[in-house]
Amino acid sequence: MTGHDHEHPHDHEHHHGDAHGGLRGFLVGLLGHSHDPADSMDEALSSDARGIRAVKLSLVGLGITAVLQLGVVLVSGSVALLADTIHNFSDALTAIPLWIAFALAARAATRRYTFGYRRAEDLAGLFVLLMILGSALLAAWESIGRLVHPQPITGIPIVIAAGIIGFAGNEAVALYRVRVGRSIGSAALIADGYHARTDGFTSLAVVFGALGVAAGYPLADPIVGLLISVAIFVVLRQATGQMLGRLMDAVDPELVEEVEEIVRSAPGVQDFGRVRLRWVGHALEASLTITVDGDLTVSQGHRIAEEVRHRLLHEVRGLDSALIHVNPCSHSGEDPHALLRHHEAAPAEDAPRQASAPTSRLHQA
Repeated sequence: MTGHDHEHPHDHEHHHGDAHGGLRGFLVGLLGHSHDPADSMDEALSSDARGIRAVKLSLVGLGITAVLQLGVVLVSGSVALLADTIHNFSDALTAIPLWIAFALAARAATRRYTFGYRRAEDLAGLFVLLMILGSALLAAWESIGRLVHPQPITGIPIVIAAGIIGFAGNEAVALYRVRVGRSIGSAALIADGYHARTDGFTSLAVVFGALGVAAGYPLADPIVGLLISVAIFVVLRQATGQMLGRLMDAVDPELVEEVEEIVRSAPGVQDFGRVRLRWVGHALEASLTITVDGDLTVSQGHRIAEEVRHRLLHEVRGLDSALIHVNPCSHSGEDPHALLRHHEAAPAEDAPRQASAPTSRLHQA
């Protein structure tokens, strides 16, 4: 039986998990980065509205922080604070593509974009990467220039105060972005939240640079600026792994195992095929095949598939839709897929043995 993907409203929460590779180690431990980009999922329109509100407020918060720091930069001439200010401005501006993406995701599907516009959120992630890269290069350039051509720094106390302001502003925005991102299931918003948290720690680095200058080491300021640039590049490496993994439909293998266990335990399911999962924006999509008794009626097979889908929607975090194909188990030994055998692709090496069976053509209404 060919499966189905009935779309009807649900009032209950759905959950998911995700993880991507990359050079995280120290930052993961330091910043408390979760392998789950979300902890719960509301209905799509509510999620997009909350996402837009989050990026608006974070844009204002980081914008105010960066403007305050810029004023201190003009007075003091601190290149470390300049690097931090540049990064804060770029971080604030990343809210703009996310804002646009959330607005697009709320639009209905069309005859041309039949799956809707949820991929816009993933594309916005690419712009975020470019902003991070630009801020890292600019901060490094200014710091190297100050090492080659040293300049005096004045107003050390206000530089320290500006660094503390930068930390407080970034941490407040980080907490808000991560909380909302987890609530609506947005990996991009959560990644941006951890990005803001990293910015907070770089602001603290500015404080240490200012203390070094006050202690009689004028090169401490540009050296800290370079260290901030390196930290930004590390964030870029982490964010690149997340975004490219998302665009390549990467999911946490443990999430696949979770789905398989749910399907395996569903009543009436005799076997199941390879489970396929992917993120589209902040929603998770699933497709799989199940095998049921071939003597069942279409309605009975459909009921089993609906039970599987219902369990998945309840138990898998962030799951938005599940396409389930139902195969009949023939008692006579007849191959129900003989007509389509020549269309079969070789099964993946890590796929279960059932993955080689294509879906049959009996439609579930």
